[in-house]
Amino acid sequence: MHPTATQSLPQKFYRALRLLDRIPHDFVAFVARLSIAAVFWQSGQTKVEGWHVTDNAVYLFETEYKLPFVDPWLAAHISAFAEHFFPLLLVIGFASRLSALALLGMTLVIEIFVYPDAWPTHGTWAVCFLVIIAGGPGRISIDHFIARHFGRGL
Repeated sequence: MHPTATQSLPQKFYRALRLLDRIPHDFVAFVARLSIAAVFWQSGQTKVEGWHVTDNAVYLFETEYKLPFVDPWLAAHISAFAEHFFPLLLVIGFASRLSALALLGMTLVIEIFVYPDAWPTHGTWAVCFLVIIAGGPGRISIDHFIARHFGRGL
C-alpha cells in the first residue's frame, strides 16, 4: 500500500502545505520586483512624451494630486523620473532595497496625500516592496552578484 494512502486528511493537507515552503525566496523576490516595477513604469509612461514631462502630467499635479509643499511642475518631474529610474533598477536587481524603499515612500505619499481610499491597492504594492526590503532581491539580481564578489549577503 502507498504511504500516502494511510495518511489522514489533515496529514495530507499538512504535507501539501509543506510543499509551499519549497517556493524559493529568489523566485518570490523576482516576481515582486518585476510586477511592482511594471506598475510604476506604466504610471511613469503616462507622464511623458519622449524625454519630456507632459503638460497633462503637470496639470494633474496642479488639480487632482495637489501635493502640499511641492510645486506641481517639480512634483510631476520628480515623479516621472522616479517612476522610470527605480523600476529600472528593480528589474535589473541593482540597489534593489534602496529602490524599493524609495518607491515605498512614494506609495506612502500617494496614500496619505492623494488617494487615501486606495489603501488596498497601496497595501498590495507595499507588500511587494517589503518582500524586497526585508528579504533582499534574491539571487537573480546584480545585487547578489556584487555581494557574492565582495563576500557579503544582501
